Amino acid sequence: MKKDFCVLPCNGLDKFVGSLTREVALKLLENGDHEMICPVLYHAAEKRYRKALAEKPLLVIDGCNTKCASKLAAEKNLKVSERINVSESARERGLPLTDYLEMDESIEDFVNALAEGFESKPDEGEASVFEMPNPIRYRSFSKGKFIFKVPESDYYFNENDCWALVKNGIARVGITDFVQQNLSDILFVDFPEVGRELAQFDDVGSVESGKSIFELVSPVSGVVTAINTALEEAPELVNESPYEAGWIAEIRLEQWEEDTEMLIRDEAYYEIMKRKVEEIEI
Repeated sequence: MKKDFCVLPCNGLDKFVGSLTREVALKLLENGDHEMICPVLYHAAEKRYRKALAEKPLLVIDGCNTKCASKLAAEKNLKVSERINVSESARERGLPLTDYLEMDESIEDFVNALAEGFESKPDEGEASVFEMPNPIRYRSFSKGKFIFKVPESDYYFNENDCWALVKNGIARVGITDFVQQNLSDILFVDFPEVGRELAQFDDVGSVESGKSIFELVSPVSGVVTAINTALEEAPELVNESPYEAGWIAEIRLEQWEEDTEMLIRDEAYYEIMKRKVEEIEI
């Protein structure tokens, strides 16, 4: 990855993981023409960073799952292009984190590896030539002023409110209309890495609104071959067109026949969705 970013790190410097987040940000600044955004200064003097934020995409670095940096970006209506979670990355690399760690060689190696891994992140794969059903017909259910839709055919669903549409050995996956309406305005999509191998029901990214974060549960097993890069600039497509333009990723199928045993079709999911809608207050 050769872009230059505005880098917004966590400000929890009273905790080790917050200090570690700052170290990752500083390491990134050594390797490119990135610009650091100080969370404290940004609160006090937002204009100071206005020009940089207009010219460069935003990288948010969260220290832990409190996600203070992400929350600040959402509060200021900043569009997040990339995101790093230091605690999650440490867990993936088997590095235990406590508030009593010192900056020893293992920590320095982790910081270097995380920064280098981000800089060398491969470009996203190109989406396949995917023939969408035309037209897509929907069955709908209303409650109050809200109308919830489910495609009448072709789509497969899991009970985690995620869908798959399969063509020529490739599945497009995304979230259902029920989920996007509960999330409200979607601000950011966190994609799976292209080339990643997935088992059925593994996480396959997440979508984030001002209300909450929804983790996608993959309906299928296989290898991620592409992500929907249009959502980087227009995450609202997930709200506007959850079953079509708002797809999240493409996955090359490996065990499709076995996967279908754990999936449901439109009629069954429609009944599940109706039950969920009836259980919530709108």
